[in-house]
Amino acid sequence: MPMRCISSRPILPARIRNLVPHTKLGAKFIMNHVYVAGSINMDVIATAARYPKMGETVPGREIFFSPGGKGSNQAVSAAKLGAPTTLIGCLGEDAFGRELSSFLSSQGIDLTNVRYSMETHTGTAVITVVESDNAIVVIPGTNALVNGTDVARPALVEGDVLVSQFEIPASTVYAFFSRAGPIGATTILNLAPAIDFDRSLLHLVDIVVLNETELGFMTRRSLHESDPESFFIEAARTLQMRDGQTVCVTLGRRGAVALNRDGVIAIPGRAVQPVDTTGAGDCFVGALAAQIAAGAPIRAALEYANIAASLCVQRMGAGPSMPTAAEVAIARI
Repeated sequence: MPMRCISSRPILPARIRNLVPHTKLGAKFIMNHVYVAGSINMDVIATAARYPKMGETVPGREIFFSPGGKGSNQAVSAAKLGAPTTLIGCLGEDAFGRELSSFLSSQGIDLTNVRYSMETHTGTAVITVVESDNAIVVIPGTNALVNGTDVARPALVEGDVLVSQFEIPASTVYAFFSRAGPIGATTILNLAPAIDFDRSLLHLVDIVVLNETELGFMTRRSLHESDPESFFIEAARTLQMRDGQTVCVTLGRRGAVALNRDGVIAIPGRAVQPVDTTGAGDCFVGALAAQIAAGAPIRAALEYANIAASLCVQRMGAGPSMPTAAEVAIARI
């Protein structure tokens, strides 16, 4: 069985310009900063013709080692799309930790708020991919050690975008987002993986992103990607905790649907041939954060994120599959 490490080599010529929009401040164009507090994993990916049944062993095809973790993936996505990006997390003092640190640094991500611990191993995800779909088991490792002290360290300012998910403790996410309101920062919470948590956290969130499976779990409803759009809108409305909050449901090949104070925003899907959907949701969140940091309105930001995610699924792996701003710009034409 061949063993490969996934490359993040660009597929476009260098002459293609970064076309991400920037906000204007005086005579200068700037992009606000994206801070991602989240998990950093090494993904161990096995491909097979089918999933094994309980107690069964099936032959695999290939195995890959790829940088992953929802926090890491979202940070890579935002950084490759032009946003100044800082990752807040924890790695183990082991081979995976060193490899992940090297990869993230190569993506232009600020790692000054990533610490190392000998208490346990680096987070790891074991992923089985069958015909572009996947099943994942995540072992948190050092991700479970990310705490309130870690997220209190960065110096945040007005206009910053704070992103998090549930592969680090929910109490840490709460502490992180509690810093946003007083300074005028924007918060984006990816409700993944789906867990039971104190719903008061949602009052601190400006933009909620989740897929149909996670939405079903959070609202205790049976939802499927093929359901009518109205089903998702009705369920998403139950997660809105305050005026001005946006709840976005990603629907895979169907695109996405969002609900905010202006009503429903429907983002149509894009016809592509998926190879691996592992990092698609994270790509969407990172791209959304980059666009919000650039000052884009919510509809434009969601449309952009949908295009980015459609490019991501056409490659194997999570972190290395995130597209560049140049690639998204060409796909938009």
